[in-house]
Amino acid sequence: MSRIAGRFTRVEPRRRVRQLVLGLLSDLPRKNCWTIAEWAGERTPDGMQHLLGRAKSDADQVRDDVRGYVVEHLHDGQAVLVVDETGDVKKGNGTVGVQRQYTGTAGRIENAQVAVYLVYAGRRGHAAVDRELYVPRSWTSDSDRCRAAGLGEETGFATKPELAARMVARFLDAGHRAAWVAGDEVYGGNPTLRTTLEERGTGYVLAVACSHEVTTGAGKFRADALAKKVPKRAWQKLSAGAGAKGHRFYDWVVIDLVDSRPGNRQLLIRRNRSTGELAYYRCYSPVPVPLTTLVRVAGSRRRVEEFFQSGKGLAALDEHQVRRYPSWSRWVTLVMLAHAFLAVVRADEHARHPAPEALIPLTCNEIQRLFVTLVVQPVHDAVHRLGWSDWRRRHQARSQASHYRRQATQA
Repeated sequence: MSRIAGRFTRVEPRRRVRQLVLGLLSDLPRKNCWTIAEWAGERTPDGMQHLLGRAKSDADQVRDDVRGYVVEHLHDGQAVLVVDETGDVKKGNGTVGVQRQYTGTAGRIENAQVAVYLVYAGRRGHAAVDRELYVPRSWTSDSDRCRAAGLGEETGFATKPELAARMVARFLDAGHRAAWVAGDEVYGGNPTLRTTLEERGTGYVLAVACSHEVTTGAGKFRADALAKKVPKRAWQKLSAGAGAKGHRFYDWVVIDLVDSRPGNRQLLIRRNRSTGELAYYRCYSPVPVPLTTLVRVAGSRRRVEEFFQSGKGLAALDEHQVRRYPSWSRWVTLVMLAHAFLAVVRADEHARHPAPEALIPLTCNEIQRLFVTLVVQPVHDAVHRLGWSDWRRRHQARSQASHYRRQATQA
């Protein structure tokens, strides 16, 4: 917490942001301003809501602190920056960025808010280092709506690949280094993003659709048509990394592509050994690299899914109940900090205190349980609980009366 303390000018928000981060790490079944304020011992949620919505602080500066903390403790010369988006299903249309759109969280088109995240993945661990809210055209074309949601006057529409390029550029411009970038078809199918990474000298392994066209020495082909021409002896069985149930073995083949620009470009194809399902990747590297390296980078994509799972399950990434952009950016940035703390503790424990043979190494889930049980001591006395019961019922009574008055006025 000392890393971000200087971003808050007064001692009250410094103390409160510490309590908020501890609340994000707590074992509360539901985490928002109300539940965390009660858990932290405050009499009302007003202070927590003020911290997220109106206190003087810059969430982007805190984000930079989180990025430096992650890179310092999880540093890896062959780290991969993994980019992906996740959505939070919402009701109504007042929450910033919300509209009916596809989200992988629901697996269908829903009324949702979508954000793109950048995850730093190395051998010691992984954690998010940047975030960008996807603001649809239905918002950017309505300046009054953007202004009411706390978005700046200069806010313009940006696609998800453009948001990804913006975050990668911020990471590199800050003086950090990452050898590779990985992402799914949304990003691999965008030629502007690929060109931007090549100009920065950053390698990538980005998924593409089966209909993606590439140029080889024999001509131009669709990726799936090219896969049919690969002889059986060309496939190699390699692991894409260890999973919960062991190594994830697939068959792989790489095909060199023709391009007049400097660098090495390939099409990487993955085949599921059980179902025969194929996946395709566009690859670039400034210097030649072996197939095993491309496979390792392709396998790193799962790290962003692990961040979404643990970020939501352990630190309430998707449980915010805020409408305006400043509150959203502060909440998700503090969630990134809470998750990064767990990732760094995990990495340090694995390095300093290897687990005995009969135990698996400490996980982020187990570290959170131990931290809450042994270190954090929230307020749980009866007087405090009863006071919060009265506050909730009083707030709900005011809301109910307000709804009835509004209904009578409309009638």
